[in-house]
Amino acid sequence: MDRLTVRAGQHLESGMPARSVHSDPVVLPTIEARVFALVAELLGIDVDQLSREVSLVEDLAADSLDLAEIAVAIEGALGVTVPQRFLERVRTCGELIDGAVALAHTGRKPDAKGAEDEVPVRARVTPAGVPTPWTVERVLLLTPYAVETLTADALGAGVGARLELTVGADASEETLARLRRQFSRLGERGVHLDVRGERSAGHRRPSDAA
Repeated sequence: MDRLTVRAGQHLESGMPARSVHSDPVVLPTIEARVFALVAELLGIDVDQLSREVSLVEDLAADSLDLAEIAVAIEGALGVTVPQRFLERVRTCGELIDGAVALAHTGRKPDAKGAEDEVPVRARVTPAGVPTPWTVERVLLLTPYAVETLTADALGAGVGARLELTVGADASEETLARLRRQFSRLGERGVHLDVRGERSAGHRRPSDAA
């Protein structure tokens, strides 16, 4: 799910990233409609009740079994595999759709080479400026396509922007180092990169504005 925060006197059009992981004009409408239809059918609700912002657990009261059934349905419909660790982090329909788009774009099959390296992350892009004019935050599986898209988003936010990537508390130092390498060119373009495990995420908040 994208969370856009607009400060008084600011305009979204100014400095917003040119691309986003769910901006593909061909892929998104088809997958979004299919995901909405599957969720509505499995949870016994009207598709008109769904939007990207709707929480699967809080708004739709989906439990772990419901989520597992939704994942299986998406796998059957798109011919991909939805990792359990990604499913555990998804909160909204929008995040579920973003993950499905990324998986479909890379054609990720159960035995896909390198699939074990695709970790779920919570990504946040923040441009420079005080007060911050806007932020974009979402959960997605870090496929090669997602890496490319997040890099473009961060560069599009301009010099002084920040890309924050938060992974699960069980992520190894090797995983954190690999993520830093994947986005290493951002530093050369004046974009700050912050990669951390979930357990330490809360301790960075006071310095975010620094």
